[in-house]
Amino acid sequence: MLSNWLLTGCLTLALTGQALAQTATTPGQTGGQPPAFAASSARVGAPDPTAGDYRLGSGDKLRIIVFGEDTLSGEFFVSSAGKIEFPLIGGLDAGGLTARELQTLIASKLSAGYLKDPRVSAEVLSYRPFYILGEVNKPGEYPFTSGLTVQKAVATAQGFTYRANQKRAFIKRADDTVEHPYKLDSTTPVQPGDTVRIIERYF
Repeated sequence: MLSNWLLTGCLTLALTGQALAQTATTPGQTGGQPPAFAASSARVGAPDPTAGDYRLGSGDKLRIIVFGEDTLSGEFFVSSAGKIEFPLIGGLDAGGLTARELQTLIASKLSAGYLKDPRVSAEVLSYRPFYILGEVNKPGEYPFTSGLTVQKAVATAQGFTYRANQKRAFIKRADDTVEHPYKLDSTTPVQPGDTVRIIERYF
């Protein structure tokens, strides 16, 4: 009887292990998706540039207001070095900051010997352009617009060439060093400073 009990226990353990092995996913996969698809899907939800977490970069145009100080208020461009030239203060490193962080930085600089309790507002008037390359009719640099997707970017570049792969695009985000594959549909966002590359399809 003891041997039968041991045999039954071993069989149960073996079946349980087999079931777990079948349902387990490979490390790096999500819900059984191939690793490359899972990585690309995770990157689709890029930050909305109109939200407060947008990071400033070269080419962005800003409106900065110092309340009660018209001579210090105006429109400013972020230079290729990521700086803005601000009255009294001089060059400020704006690249990589949010608009809220920049206004806090300016207020701090002005309060250090220039103004008492300055109130500063900073907002983005226009965003740096995006770039689209490859199998589109008019590749090049284009102004960014809110709600831009890959499909809209292609339309801005006057559509696909006859050789274009219309299912997948490669995008290099402005804050990235390499490009990644994305679905070419109406849900994939394009951000300010991104470079979109439309590849050639395989016949």
